[in-house]
Amino acid sequence: MSSELLAELAPTGVLRAGINLSNILLVTGRSQAGDPDGVSPDMASEVARRLNVPVKFVPFQTPGELADAAGTGAWDIGLIGAEPQRAASIAFTAAYCEIEASYLVWTGSPLSSTAEVDAAGVRIATAGRAAYGLWLERNIKHATLVRTDTVAAAADRFRHEKLEAMAGLRPRLLTDVQEIPGTHILDGKFMSVQQAIGTAKKNTAGAAFLRGFVEEAKASGLVARLIEKHKVRGLAVAPAA
Repeated sequence: MSSELLAELAPTGVLRAGINLSNILLVTGRSQAGDPDGVSPDMASEVARRLNVPVKFVPFQTPGELADAAGTGAWDIGLIGAEPQRAASIAFTAAYCEIEASYLVWTGSPLSSTAEVDAAGVRIATAGRAAYGLWLERNIKHATLVRTDTVAAAADRFRHEKLEAMAGLRPRLLTDVQEIPGTHILDGKFMSVQQAIGTAKKNTAGAAFLRGFVEEAKASGLVARLIEKHKVRGLAVAPAA
């Protein structure tokens, strides 16, 4: 490893990996040591192995909090959904995996497709700083977004205020539809969250290394093996960049 690369990605001698705990597909549990366990922690561990340094997980409760810490020295790499708003301060790889996002609606709703949800009078509950929430902010033209701080809060508002739709990742919606009687999930998707690895914009050598790592991890089957290892439903290997 070049001294420049290590200075960018492991300036303390340890790879500090920012992990979004709210993504239940990528963080599926805890290790015996109490560290986050799942696809994204395993990806971070593999980056550290290739750099020949230890890994330290830096957990965040939401993706917004992880993104806010970019460039502060809190983490060296962040495993997070790649969104244009975040790319202002984070140099992202291409996606290593994708997660479909769709809507939960009430039984009997006139909304029958994801495209129909963006209409006047439709209120969409969403976790505003999730990657799909950021996408909705850029793309919804007619419906009203009801933003919340967490996914659970979005479900509460959808349920108690009888909002017309709730946005979410399909695997989480599969749980919500069981817990909120009289609802169903619309077929199709309005977007796919692109899960990537990022580093500070100034880390040009580090960003190039991470881009190459992600492409090799997809092509070699590493990402697919991690998805199988953790028995994750609703997560797909992203296509080559």
